[in-house]
Amino acid sequence: LQSLDVANNQLRELPAALADCPRLKEANFRGNQLRDKRLEKMVNGCQTKAILEYLRAGGRGKGKAESGREDVRKKKREKQQKKDGGDGEQDEVEEASKLLVKVLHVSENPAPLVVKVSPGVKDVRAFIVCCVLKGVNLKPGNALKRFLTMQTKLHEDICEKRTVATIATHDLQLVKAPLTYGVQPPDELKIMPLGRKEIKAKDLLRQLQLEAEEQRKQKKRQNVSGLHKYLQLLDGKDSYPCLVDAEGAVISFPPITNSEKTKIRKETRDLFLEVTSDTSLQICKDVMDTLILKIAELNRSALENKEGSGSDMESDALCGPGNLNLPLVVEQVRVVDMDGNLKVLYPSKTDLATVSSLLTVIR
Repeated sequence: LQSLDVANNQLRELPAALADCPRLKEANFRGNQLRDKRLEKMVNGCQTKAILEYLRAGGRGKGKAESGREDVRKKKREKQQKKDGGDGEQDEVEEASKLLVKVLHVSENPAPLVVKVSPGVKDVRAFIVCCVLKGVNLKPGNALKRFLTMQTKLHEDICEKRTVATIATHDLQLVKAPLTYGVQPPDELKIMPLGRKEIKAKDLLRQLQLEAEEQRKQKKRQNVSGLHKYLQLLDGKDSYPCLVDAEGAVISFPPITNSEKTKIRKETRDLFLEVTSDTSLQICKDVMDTLILKIAELNRSALENKEGSGSDMESDALCGPGNLNLPLVVEQVRVVDMDGNLKVLYPSKTDLATVSSLLTVIR
């Protein structure tokens, strides 16, 4: 089964067995009154893969469906162990090879990062989720290139060409906290975009529009690539969203670009991650879950290939010797209003559930 469309029916739940369909790439479950309200939100805004991961994990509460699936898994494992003569070794290998992430709670962090949100974002791009990820390794081979490629793929896929969410990744050492997420008029917002000189947002969009027209003429086609694809997402906006650091510099201008000031380099070890959306907070969280999983996979792969040739081939990144299985540390980041009242804390106890089958979270 590769494609499934059961939209606008009377389904109350989705069978966990769908997660056993390895070729299922496109699924449309919209318009069904699902009992699991989180799942209902996911089917309206998430990529099929994330939905299947959620079903694989048994959703919220691991009900009867998950219990039945666990029996099937157990039988499969027993059968494989008999075949291999493993006597339980398979389980140990699977557990040892799972990616590890350790959550550092705000209460344990002597200097937690805080993001303040101004009321103006409500009508422009209301939702933001942030966290800090420490311990990445971008030095080996083409690890940085693969990291950037992964981010582009997520923008195309789970972020639906940035229409439902936008990711920004920053070098934490270059981020001057505290941060403020707010809005500025197009002729006042200034940013130094990646690979460009400082420019006003209004002029940047005009420049990108001219580049897009030139690109169309040269290639004689309607489609454009790069940042030019996202210009229409700001149509009709009187103010643009931006993330500003303690020095007053704009480090992120979603959904267009982030700043050269906090650009990630091969030497970067600690990341500040940011996901924004004008659709929903849950979409921000689901995208952040997937982003952390993908970075953990790339980090494992980079460690495994440290002595290797640095080939462009994507490795499965889910296996390897135990000494490589050092956990990445995810530091919680609080998003608060201008009076300091909590709006979002990520990751909370319920976050990272959508990727729990591939990630072990130490809380």
